[in-house]
Amino acid sequence: MISGIHHISLKCGTKEDFEKAKDFYLNVLGFSVVREWPEGVMIDSGAGLLEIFSNGEGVRTKGALRHIAFATDDADGIAEKVKAAGYEVFIGPKDIVIRSDPEFPARMAFCFGPLGEEIEFFQER
Repeated sequence: MISGIHHISLKCGTKEDFEKAKDFYLNVLGFSVVREWPEGVMIDSGAGLLEIFSNGEGVRTKGALRHIAFATDDADGIAEKVKAAGYEVFIGPKDIVIRSDPEFPARMAFCFGPLGEEIEFFQER
């Protein structure tokens, strides 16, 4: 009955935060707009949608969502692009091996997005 994740929703506390989030996801990461409405936008990440609301009712400082992970074929390149845009890359890029059966080698980096959200750039090896 479930075919996958449709979208992840982000709420902005101010119009400035909303515009900053749109700029980050559209211009820094290169995603595209699927649709817009007066208080929000839906953005295509390539493997799912991000829904960003400008009406910050209910914004919390912490939640259950740990991070958003985007698949990439160039963790180093996207980390440099994010850093050049003025965002903090707080981990990586670095190689990791997820201790599973079978082991899962990857390269990853983490940054803080425009709303303080943690974003992982995940490159399967």
